[in-house]
Amino acid sequence: MIKKSYEIIKNPAIFLKFNLLLLYGENDGLKKDIKKIIQDNLNKTDKNTEIISLQESIIINDTENFYNSIYSGSLFSKKKIIIINEATDKITEHIKKIIEKHPENVFFFILAEQLEKRSKLRNLFETNEKILCIPCYFDSERDLETITKNEFKKNNISLSQELLNLLIEKSNGNRNNLRNEIEKIKLFSINKKKIEINEIKSIINFSGEYKLDNLINECLCGNTLHYKKILSELYTNTINQVFLLRIASNKIQRLLSIKKNLNNYNGLDSLLNATRPPIFWKEKPMVKKQLTIWSLEELKLIINEINSTEILCKKNPLISKLIFFEFFNKICKKANSYL
Repeated sequence: MIKKSYEIIKNPAIFLKFNLLLLYGENDGLKKDIKKIIQDNLNKTDKNTEIISLQESIIINDTENFYNSIYSGSLFSKKKIIIINEATDKITEHIKKIIEKHPENVFFFILAEQLEKRSKLRNLFETNEKILCIPCYFDSERDLETITKNEFKKNNISLSQELLNLLIEKSNGNRNNLRNEIEKIKLFSINKKKIEINEIKSIINFSGEYKLDNLINECLCGNTLHYKKILSELYTNTINQVFLLRIASNKIQRLLSIKKNLNNYNGLDSLLNATRPPIFWKEKPMVKKQLTIWSLEELKLIINEINSTEILCKKNPLISKLIFFEFFNKICKKANSYL
């Protein structure tokens, strides 16, 4: 049986009669939230619930021990929660056996990455009325906004729209990142009910990682003036060059992944709107510009050059900063020549 994530979050108690729950998709933060909600509700009747976490590979290699963990009694609690991590179609037959025997007081979380429509495991959970299947796709901006508002409301903290937008942008579409930043603000605001935007920027370290991210974006867009301004601020500071190269590599890999799907959509706008994880609305114009400037072949070439630059920096530590910035200057100059 398929259910939406908001249904189980809104009223988890009515779903406790289902003892098998498949959570699949890219949103690990949402899976974590659903797990916690269910566990909290189960703990209301038995605070000593036993929790067993297993990898699918271990289950496949030691099936006997897996079934023993299900059906053997517990010395300290009546209930068990068994979490199966990194599940794939390989576990399907074992799940069928569990459904048949329906063990009492044992609740199963089956956690999987993205499963295709033809997946045996996904199909089993979608078509069987006795078990639950919840797709966990990436959060929308609205989801992140709701999480932020609720957290601040619970703590009686005043929240401006500017601050809300800033936090969502910083989260990069990830509710775990968002909650980390919210926790920092909650600790800072213990004796304050209104926080200024500049205080928030200092709390969540916008001057560091945020500038590195901007540097790479401006570089890939060929925005020379903005790129040089950020570069001048960073050059005098100690920079982890390998870390910045990895950020650049991740960005290029994402552009590559998006660009490969271009032929399946009617233009860049429809492609960007369909991209998962979703692209933050403020970032879309910049990503669109980067996709326009760089071809697939050029993006692949940059990936190779990043790897070579990292090796050069490690072999030549005394001039690593020079090697590093010359590499980014070359990319920015090439992007600018396209304009």
